[in-house]
Amino acid sequence: MAGKQLMRAVRVAQFGGPEVLKVETNVPVPVPTQSQVLVEVKAAGINPVDTYIRSGTYAIKPPLPFTPGSDVAGIVKDVGANVTKFKPGERVYVSRKVYVSGGYAEFSTADETDIGHLAENATFQQGAGIGIPCFTAFKALCFLGREKVKPGNSVLIHGASGAVGLACVQIAVSRGLKVYGTAGTQEGIDLVLKQGATAVFNHREEGYADKIVEATGGVGPDLIVEMLANVNLETDLKIINRRGLIVVVGNRGSIEINPRLAMQKESLVTGMILMNATPEEWAEMHAEISEGLKAGWLAPHICKEYKLEEAPVAHDEVINNQGTLGKRVFVL
Repeated sequence: MAGKQLMRAVRVAQFGGPEVLKVETNVPVPVPTQSQVLVEVKAAGINPVDTYIRSGTYAIKPPLPFTPGSDVAGIVKDVGANVTKFKPGERVYVSRKVYVSGGYAEFSTADETDIGHLAENATFQQGAGIGIPCFTAFKALCFLGREKVKPGNSVLIHGASGAVGLACVQIAVSRGLKVYGTAGTQEGIDLVLKQGATAVFNHREEGYADKIVEATGGVGPDLIVEMLANVNLETDLKIINRRGLIVVVGNRGSIEINPRLAMQKESLVTGMILMNATPEEWAEMHAEISEGLKAGWLAPHICKEYKLEEAPVAHDEVINNQGTLGKRVFVL
């Protein structure tokens, strides 16, 4: 590739807190392999999993030093010899199958199968918000929750104002479900309602679970997408409709549950990890998500933009906040 040989990138030389994130200006621009695409990054998504990898507590530990970040959006600069779906100059987004590194930089490489065309009506910031949030939401609802995702059925989305939660709301609305959500602030509640939710409840208020049951006609939701199982799973089992399904997307600790709660409702609980998706599922998700962006029923909400130099602040705020309102991204 003719052109720039060195780039700016956030580098991690040792695992630790946000302070280990350092911007370097002389990082070599990566060279794509035969099956890869080189993307000039315009925006990079910031995900909670990035902080786990940075701290060294995640199951995957990239060799040091590394550049964090899996989700980006930008313009194709170069392609490998075997790449057939993309060409230089095209707008694309990247959603990697494995949470590897390389996103917080001016250039990033990705396998052809990890890339989708970015609709002209979507910004690069929105493109950077597609990866983990939208693919996680799609897998939770349309694969694991497929039997319950039917027009007229009800779904409760815990943490609906976060990036994954908002994607769940938008996908569920597009499928004709009655969508209920929870959020921790009035601003979050208003945001979720604007996405088409039927009703949204403040999970900080005592008795909110009873209000959810009341709103569903006394039977509870048919499907629950759970973002914080260690806090909410017991409540989910109490309010789920008979033979309902709970899909656990997020968890940050342990919880003790009485199995009788599941027995009484004959409910099912399943967990999910995005990287477990099959190649066929990845291809279907790319096709459906790209179409959703083009049609406009899927539109990531960006709550805050950062410069690469603000990486430590971004990593702190993506974990420690009073109420998430969509996606945080770096803009280059």
